[in-house]
Amino acid sequence: MSQTQQSTGEPDSDGYDVFERGCPSRETLEHVTGRWGSLTMCALSYETLRFNELRRRIEGVSEKMLSQTLHALERDGLVIRDAQPTNPPHVEYRLSPLGRDTADRLLALIGLVEERMPDVLVARERYDAARGTG
Repeated sequence: MSQTQQSTGEPDSDGYDVFERGCPSRETLEHVTGRWGSLTMCALSYETLRFNELRRRIEGVSEKMLSQTLHALERDGLVIRDAQPTNPPHVEYRLSPLGRDTADRLLALIGLVEERMPDVLVARERYDAARGTG
């Protein structure tokens, strides 16, 4: 029985198991749950955006990192890049249906984290006080 089967009680879909070292789902999970991937997908969940609009929306992301993130998400089928043959080129990014489903789940997680931040901050204070750090 795989880890996924043990944790959910259900069989793996198509034999993928994120707990196995060579499973390709690990790479996609990393793209989706990494800081820039999750923020990019959530920003795109609200609207179609151009590259510089995305950069402004996601404070702190570099041009290089956003470009790498978009390439990875596009390769995984989560983001659609729409390039219009104009001069200068007009490129927009939007979520695919798979990306939309994934972003909806990320937004639910983000909502939970934001809602529970007071509890997290109390826990951090308690942890730091017990260890004399912070």
